[in-house]
Amino acid sequence: MKTLRKWKAPRQKRAHPPEPKLSVEFLMKNTSETPQGISSDSFYFEKDKSGSILVLGVGNYLMGDESIGVRLIESLSQRPIPEYLDLLDGGTGGFLLLDRFQAYGTVIFVDATMDGKPAGTVSLLRPKFASDFPKALSVHDVGLKDMIEAVYLMDHQPDLYLITISIDHINPMSVAVSPEVLNAFPEAIDKTLSLAQTLHKQAISVGDHL
Repeated sequence: MKTLRKWKAPRQKRAHPPEPKLSVEFLMKNTSETPQGISSDSFYFEKDKSGSILVLGVGNYLMGDESIGVRLIESLSQRPIPEYLDLLDGGTGGFLLLDRFQAYGTVIFVDATMDGKPAGTVSLLRPKFASDFPKALSVHDVGLKDMIEAVYLMDHQPDLYLITISIDHINPMSVAVSPEVLNAFPEAIDKTLSLAQTLHKQAISVGDHL
C-alpha cells in the first residue's frame, strides 16, 4: 500500500487547493445539481456499465450544423434522464473512445450526415457492420469510421444504433446552426429517449426470462 505524505503549507502563505483538471469529455447523470465533468476513465470500469445505455454525440462546435450531435448531448444534460442512461460528448470521435465500447452493452450514436435528404431529416439506423454506416457522415467521418472499424474487431461488440440529422452544408469556423436543423432538435431528442427506453425495457424483459 502506498503511503501518502501530508503536505503542509508554509505559515506565511495560505494554501489553495489546485484547480481540478477536467477532460474535454463530459458524462452526465440525472442529478438535481449542475452536471459535473468526469475527468477519469476509471468511471467506466469501477462500475458495471453493462446494463446502462450510452448516448454518444459527436460533432464539432466550430462547424455550424455539423455540431448537432454534441449540442444534443448538451441539451439532454440539462433535463432529467433515467438512471440507466449515460451521456457523453465524444467530440469528433476517434480511438480514445474505444474503451467506452468495452464498458457498455448498448451505444446510441448521434451525428450529422450529408446524405442528400432534406436538411433536418432525422433517421434511425442499426448498423450490423462498419460498412453499414452512412458513407456521408459529417466532416469528421474519417476518424469516426476508423473507430467504428476498430469496434467491430473487438472481442466485445456492443449493440450499436445510429441517429442522424441530415444537413446540406457546413460552415467552417461558425457556431451558427441553420433553422432547418434547429427545428429537428426536438424530434432527435424524442427519438433518442424513446429508443433508449425501448431498449431498456427489452433488456429487462430478456433478463426476466433467463
